[in-house]
Amino acid sequence: MRLLMVEDEQRLAQVVAAGLAAEGYAVDLAHDGPTGLSMARSGDYDAVILDIMLPGMNGYQVCAALREAGVETPILMLTAKDGEYDEAEGLDTGADDYLTKPFSFVVLQARIRAMLRRGRSARPSVWRFGDLAVDPATRTCRRGDKALDLTSKEFSVLEYLASRAGEVVSKSEILEHVWDFAYDGDVNIVEVYISNLRRKIDAPYGKAAITTVRGAGYRLAADGG
Repeated sequence: MRLLMVEDEQRLAQVVAAGLAAEGYAVDLAHDGPTGLSMARSGDYDAVILDIMLPGMNGYQVCAALREAGVETPILMLTAKDGEYDEAEGLDTGADDYLTKPFSFVVLQARIRAMLRRGRSARPSVWRFGDLAVDPATRTCRRGDKALDLTSKEFSVLEYLASRAGEVVSKSEILEHVWDFAYDGDVNIVEVYISNLRRKIDAPYGKAAITTVRGAGYRLAADGG
């Protein structure tokens, strides 16, 4: 899942982004309101973590502008302001949730997972494709009653394919969604992760859930292969 964090406290933003990246999220950062607004409008994000006190435009203005532009991405307001009227204003401008600094990283993750469950596409609690089950809340995967041991990034690639099951997903779409915009390594890294997933979720079970569509990308079979 790809997140945008708009936070002017750069050290805090970097620490939170690093923690979320370790959990398998791709996280882009913006440090002022206008940049955050531009990125949220143009990027394909699953959720936005938005501070209120920002240079250029405050979080309320950014949130209101996004909603007026028809951007429905879930927004979590993250702020040092803890008054009930501040919380109400954040929600009234279109935010989906509100978290006050200082906060628990565990709680932040739980709030993000909750927003994603109620997100734009009404994601199911568990994706099922035949005997393949992908659980985004616990970030676990099973074949029948067998738990599959995936790395955080492997799960993120599988999760994105699961969210687009039956569709052809290009290598660039996977790269843009699972890796952050600052990634400048070899684009063939996607092939490495697809190969790893096939070795773990398909080959031992005589399945072919992930297929290659030559010249176009990859597809996760709706029936689990």
